[in-house]
This record gives sequence, C-alpha cells and structure tokens, in this order.
Amino acid sequence: MTSTDRAPAAAALRALHHGPRLPLVLPGPWDAASARVFADAGFPALATPSAGIAASLGYEDGRTPADEMFAAIARIVRSVDIPVSADVEAGYGLPARELAHRLADAGAVGCNLEDTDPATGALRDPREQADLLAAVRAAAGEGLVINARIDTYLHGDTDIEETVRRGRLYAAAGADCVYPILAPPPLLADLAARIGLPVNAVVTPDGPAPRELGALGAARITFGPGLQLRAMAAVTGMAERLREELAAEG
Repeated sequence: MTSTDRAPAAAALRALHHGPRLPLVLPGPWDAASARVFADAGFPALATPSAGIAASLGYEDGRTPADEMFAAIARIVRSVDIPVSADVEAGYGLPARELAHRLADAGAVGCNLEDTDPATGALRDPREQADLLAAVRAAAGEGLVINARIDTYLHGDTDIEETVRRGRLYAAAGADCVYPILAPPPLLADLAARIGLPVNAVVTPDGPAPRELGALGAARITFGPGLQLRAMAAVTGMAERLREELAAEG
C-alpha cells in the first residue's frame, strides 16, 4: 500500500468500526502468506497479532525486536490490498513521533497500543498512557486508526469503573476504539456505552464465537494468536501423520 493510499485506507478502516456490517471481524495474519489467504477469503481488513508474528520469527511473545516486527508488518501490508492494523504492543519504547512514522513506513493504517508497562509488567498510569496516545494521534493525524488496549482484566482488576475510567481517558486522547482484553462478554455493551467508543473483543478457545460477541456489544473482533495456533496445530497433525507413514514404510 503506497503512502497516497494510506489516508483513504485509514478512513475506510475507521468507518468499518461503525457499520453497516457489525461486528467487524479482523483475522490476524502472522506472515505474508496467511495475509493473502485471509484477503482472498474476502475479509475487508486485517489486524496483525504480535504474538503470532513473534512465533513465526522464532521469538517469545513480547520479545520481538522492533526492527523485525516492523519488517514483518511491512511484508504483510505489501502482500494485500486491504487495510492492515498492526499490534505494536506497548510501542517498543519509541517516541510517539517515531512510532507513528515507523507505522507509516510499514504501511499500517491502524495500531494496537497496550497499557501494560513491559519494563515492570504492571499497568501504566492511565494519564501517562493517554499522553502517549495523544502524542501518537498528533503525529499520525487521521491516517492511523488507534485501538487502545486496556489490560485491567488481564491483570485481574475486575472493577469495571477502572476500565471505564481508562477508556474515557484514551477516548479523549484520540483513540478510535478500545480493547478491554478479556473483559467478561456480558459487560461489552455497557463498556461501549459508557466509554463512548467501539469495543474490540478477542475470540478465546472456550469463549463466544464472533457473531455472539457482536450481539453482546463488540463492534470489532480479533483473535490474538489464535488463528496462528490453529494453523500450527494443523501442521503438527500433518507432521505426525507423515512420521507414522514413514515408520510404517520402514
């Protein structure tokens, strides 16, 4: 996707969060080949998972060097002609302007930014996180759809008021969508109404399916590394069958 395509692509991705067909289901490609599969299947946009890309590059989740992550995102973007949002974790410690520029250079028109501090493993101060989001928004303008991840439930804080407080701060800072990861599905509609932004929900192995999450109030559905894990499970099965065939022939 060229730089001239980014502004309309960002506008198109932003509009998809508001209908008419909701929920917006965004498969998570981990490389160029998987991105082409999802694009060819007719999905309108994609959202890369940091954990899936990390696994494809041989890293643990959260340990991928920034240069390698952005290079992987760029390969995915180049392989398709639909908008791509990129999970850039907590921003890799980059200044907001550099982070926005590197996303633009990679061709991504959206990003996830989470509010867990990778240095401490704890939740960041929400006002500091809001300042980061505001700075990224100022640097990127409207050419970037910002999905602000809220990690309260991930850290075991089940107080909906804290999630709402963070969400409202992030909305005021310029976020387009909020992602209260692992929030109980029955709370999704309340969170969306009280925060005032579309809510992203993640599909989990034992949780509701995308359509049900949409009915519960999620406007955007992502999968984290789930699709990559399912693909690797299929590869594992192929490897086991091949080994059995070779053993039988021996």
